[in-house]
Amino acid sequence: MRIKLILVLVLFAYVTSPSFAQVKTNAKKASSKTAQATPHRIVYDMTAADTTQQSMLMRQLNNIKRGWPEAQIEIVVHGKALDMLVSEKSTNAAAIKELQEKGVVFAACENSMRARKVEKAQLLPGVITVPMGIGEVVMKQEEGWSYIKF
Repeated sequence: MRIKLILVLVLFAYVTSPSFAQVKTNAKKASSKTAQATPHRIVYDMTAADTTQQSMLMRQLNNIKRGWPEAQIEIVVHGKALDMLVSEKSTNAAAIKELQEKGVVFAACENSMRARKVEKAQLLPGVITVPMGIGEVVMKQEEGWSYIKF
């Protein structure tokens, strides 16, 4: 009797294993299609004045655009990081221009601009301004954008 029970359990396990494997495979395919159909929207909160950290951000952005070319990315720059977007002070102007050509948006905080006495004309070409950096980040999050503090 015990041997019959063991044989039945082994047979049951053998028969159902491929069924479960098929369900997992289909679930992975569906998940992959959903991930591809959902646009990635990422907002970066950039406050670091450290040029090394800013260069790391440029590499990270290029990696994202290489993996997800259709991703929407906005970098909100405020506080001491504002120099990153000022023509005469930026150490990453060429990298920023290349990223802008790939669709990455760089936004300067107008509150930080006033505090640091920076005029719109002093910003790198293509940089947009937003009334308040934190407000822009909050609105993006409310719209479902992923948030990354840098």
